[in-house]
Parts: sequence; structure tokens; C-alpha cells
Amino acid sequence: MFKKILIANRGEIACRVIKTARKMGIQTVAVYSEADKDALHVELADESVCIGPAPSKESYLVMDKIIAACKQTGAEAVHPGYGFLSENEEFSRRLEEEGIKFIGPKHYSVGKMGDKIESKKLAMEAKVNTIPGYNDAIDSPEHAVEIAKGIGYPVMIKASAGGGGKGLRVAFNDKEAYEGFASCKNEAKNAFGDDRVFIEKFVLEPRHIEIQVLGDSHGNYVYLNERECSIQRRHQKVIEEAPSPFIDPATRKAMGEQAVALARAVNYESAGTVEFVVGADKSFYFLEMNTRLQVEHPVTELITGLDLVEQMIRVAAGEKLSITQADVGINGWAMECRINAEDPFRGFLPSTGRLVKFQPPAEVPNQVRVDTGVYEGGEISMFYDSMIAKLIVHGATRDQAIERMQDALNAFVIRGISSNIPFQAALMQHPRFRSGNFNTGFIAEEYPKGFDASMVPHDDPALFIAAAAALHRAGEDRDAQISGQMPGHERVVGDDYTVIRGEERSLVKVVPAEGGYDVTLGGELFAVRTDWQFGQVLMNGTLNGKPFTIQVERNGLKYRLAHNGTQAVLMVMSARWAELQALMPVKLPPDLSKFLLSPMPGLLREVAVAEGQEVKAGEKLAVIEAMKMENVLKAEQDGKVKKVVARPGASLAVDEVIVEFE
Repeated sequence: MFKKILIANRGEIACRVIKTARKMGIQTVAVYSEADKDALHVELADESVCIGPAPSKESYLVMDKIIAACKQTGAEAVHPGYGFLSENEEFSRRLEEEGIKFIGPKHYSVGKMGDKIESKKLAMEAKVNTIPGYNDAIDSPEHAVEIAKGIGYPVMIKASAGGGGKGLRVAFNDKEAYEGFASCKNEAKNAFGDDRVFIEKFVLEPRHIEIQVLGDSHGNYVYLNERECSIQRRHQKVIEEAPSPFIDPATRKAMGEQAVALARAVNYESAGTVEFVVGADKSFYFLEMNTRLQVEHPVTELITGLDLVEQMIRVAAGEKLSITQADVGINGWAMECRINAEDPFRGFLPSTGRLVKFQPPAEVPNQVRVDTGVYEGGEISMFYDSMIAKLIVHGATRDQAIERMQDALNAFVIRGISSNIPFQAALMQHPRFRSGNFNTGFIAEEYPKGFDASMVPHDDPALFIAAAAALHRAGEDRDAQISGQMPGHERVVGDDYTVIRGEERSLVKVVPAEGGYDVTLGGELFAVRTDWQFGQVLMNGTLNGKPFTIQVERNGLKYRLAHNGTQAVLMVMSARWAELQALMPVKLPPDLSKFLLSPMPGLLREVAVAEGQEVKAGEKLAVIEAMKMENVLKAEQDGKVKKVVARPGASLAVDEVIVEFE
């Protein structure tokens, strides 16, 4: 067994590998860019080496620096995590040549399966079901349009070296095929240094289901059931679960056996994932093979009881698999939510900055798990992926897993940046998600115009009113204890209040009771029982005996409460205060319609207009790159450019002016 390994990655996956290595008694070396010098993975590792500036192409993607770090520290093996160099054939080969073990498949397997064009041809030879498409690299957008027409729309345009939703577009017509080809090529070149693109038929109403496989160097192979990854937004997975609510045992066996046949065809040694697109009739087609650990591997770990990182390390060290196919079972149900630094209420735009508060839910063995690479006070950088953490739960049934996930999301506190927790909470409550009747188009179909606060269902609005009233009364009672009051003139706290939420005004009576307060609203009694203390961001308690966890934030007169993805801003005051507050003028926001503002922090890649130019609605104005994704800003209405304020190459803040219109 190795004595020391280097992790050629960052963030949560680097921390995840370190945990298993530590459990196995293996020392770890972290590599880091200048932007990551204070990162959690650097702190957790036994040693660390700086490998360059913040941009990944100058640090995490530079093979020479990683190999030099191995030699400098005496690391015998490298775990690549996912992303970066994890599916790079040259990196795997160079490590092998240097006598350093690659904790992953051999370079020839990476090459054959990492290249989507080559892998599809191999899959056909191995008698694995494949989707119709054009399997050679495409040289121009015109060529792409011609091929797309031949296959028949819709088509999927994909970067050959792609992954994680980068370099992937779906086109429904010639214009989208033309533009999608150019975007895929650019994204693929920036993210992977390989701009080859191919096209295949897009299966309508598809499910994205993948099979986890394990192989060793002794010819042993097993499949570890499936993962359901159909809940996606812009081709990036949002929720993953295992098993799938759709797959029956016969389909699972057929998919698993095809996945193993493919792994065997390329002498695959390590953990790998064979992705399939599955139609409504349970017909399935090979999509690609990921020759690395997947982001969503924890759901497989929770239903099988296996540590996949440990399996990868043992296989790389030459050990035989310790299990056979007969040993692989399905224990309960696991689910994972990706917690991303993005604002769901602003079109999921990236959100960067300092994590003022980061308080994940408490981990409970075999129930709640949090994989993360950040900490409170740390920085979410614009240079890397937007994922903050993975929240994983396990239950005896799918319904229990969903309930556990809802409770865990309620208890996950993030302040300073926006996160997609409200969106995840809305999905957990969606009837179609709960029924298991969904496909990869679920989010686009259910939220065609984007996501807003009104789309988060909340079945108990009285909870917010009762909680805010109890919080306010607790504050009033504490204030009344101030020292130095004159005898006979002590402050008397009243029981009657007005709770204001937007345009709604509710009259409540709040009376202290043992363990909390009794709140009367509309003639109905709500017993709020809680051990909440001042300064705590979570209010745990019961409302009429039913447990709840509410996030609490006070800002001046306002209480911002969050529960089940719904945020409510409330004010609690006396009747007279409420009367006066109603007379206060409303401050209207300024008119910003004559400016193109940066919707996110990022790098301005391109300004597509010039001063004096007439623009039409829908025309491209600028391109911003943030968190490894290109974002095209388009004109919302016709107009004329008065001034180009920002120049390509500029680092933009949120709401910074790019273009001014007449």
C-alpha cells in the first residue's frame, strides 16, 4: 500500500480523498493555486505545494508542476479527483512513465473512453446500445448545421473531451446548431484544451441514468447499481439519487452487464461510470464513460456500504476487488443535492465573495453527510466551479430520504453569498419529483420562465407569523430587564402586536408560556416551543407539537426567516407603530434601463457592439466568463449604443456598467 499520495485537485473532492487516505493511514500532499492558499484541502493535507497563479490553466492543469510536486514530496501516487486532469490520457501516461501510480485507469483506457468519439465506436464493438449520430470531429459551423439536418433535430452538440455540462448544447434548428457549435468549441478549448466537437441525436423525454463500475488489474469487474441523474439544469446535475425510481431489476441487470462489458473491452482498472440515456419505454443507449470518480459517488456509497475512493486506491496498489457481483446489494435510498454558489432568483447567476456564515447541518452516520471544501470566512472564487458543498442523505425509503433532505436543507445556513438552497427545497416539494415521474427536461418544463420566490410552495404561512411574533416578544422581554429602572416605573411589555409581511397585516397576541410562547392569530392558538437563544441563526422548535427548523436573521426592524426554501421578511410592532409605518413613503428604485449591467462578477471576454451602433432586441452585446462558463448578454430591447464603458479583459463586479444606451 502507498505511504504517501498527492491529490491533483482542490475543493470538496480533494478534502474527500484526504479523509479516506487518513482512514487508511496514508499521508497526503495537497497542491494549490495562489487563490487557494487558505483553502480547506490545504489545511487538511499533511503537506502542500503551491503550483501557480489562480487561473487553472496556469496551475491545476499544468502537468509539469504536479509531477514536480510529486518528486519534491516523495508522493508515490496521484489521485486526480474529477475535472482538471482526471480524464487526461497524457497526464496518466506521463505519471506511469515517471513511475508514479495514477489512482485511476491506465492511460490507454482513459484515451479510449475519455474521447467520446472513440468511446462510441468501442461501445458499438462491445455490443453496447448506442445513439444514432455523427461520430467524427466536425470542422466548421456550416458542417455542423449540415450534419444536424441529416440526423434530424433536435441534436446534441458535444465537445469530445467535455464533461460537467461544459462544451454541450442542444439545438432545435439551424441557427442554434450554428451558434451552439461555436460556443461548444470555445468552451471546450478553454476548459479542456481540446476543441473537437461531435453531434448526436437528442432523445426526447430522456432519463439520464448511470452505472457505477469497478474493475481491478486481475480481470475482476462488478457494477454497483445505478444512479438517477435526470434532474438537471443546463445539462448540469442538480439532484442525484440511488437507486432510480424508474429502473426495474431486469433493466438494471441489462444496463449493468453492458457497462461491465464496455469496461472489460478496454481493460478498465479503477472506479468508472458508464452513462446511459434511457427512454420512457426503458430502452437505453450508451452516452459516455467517465474514467474517474463522479461528483455524485456518495449516493452509491450509502446504498452499497463501499468507500469508492478506498476501492480506487486499493486497485491502483494492485489489490484484487474484495467483492463479487453477488455481494452488491441495495440498502435503502440515498439522495444528493449539489449546493452551488448561484442566485436562483436572478437566473442562477454565479455568486462570489466571502462566506460570512457557513453552517451545514449536523452529520449523522448513514443519515446525513456533507462533503465540502469550504469553511466559514472563506472565499468563493470566480476562478473555479460554483459548487460549495454536496448534501447527501440516506433513508430506508425514497420518501424518508426526501423528508431528511428537506430537514437538512432547512438547517443549512449560508450567508454572504447566494446559494441554490431555495431551489433545491422547491424541487424536494414538487409533486412530480416526489412521484418519481420526471426526465431530463423536468426543470425546463416546470420552470420555463426561470425560477422565482412564488414557485416555492409553503403549506403553513402561519409558521412565519408565529415564529416572528415569538422572536420579537423574546426581544421585548429581554429589553425590559434593563437595569436602572425607577421603582414603580418599570417597563411593561404588552401582549398585542401587528405582524407585517408585504401588504399583509396580522394582529396577534403573544403570551409567555413554559418553554416558549403562545401566539393567538385569527382566533387560533399557535404554541411555539423553542430553546432558541439570541444570536443563533437556527430556531429549532415545535409549532403545536410539529417540529420545525427556521433560519433567522434580524436586520433593524425586519426579521428575515427561511423555511422549506421560502424566505419571508416580516416586521413586528405595536398597533401605533404599525399605523405610523403605513404612512412612510416608499423609495422607488432608480431607472437602469439605459445601461447594460454585469449580472455577475466575472471576466469580460468580449464586447460585441461599438459606440453609435444600433442594436435589436435579442442581439449579442457582451460575453462574460465566470466559474468556467461563458454567459452571453443580449439586448432586451431595440436601442442605440451611447458609450462602451468596460473593455474586454476587465474584471467586473455585480451591477458594474458595461454599455450605456441613448
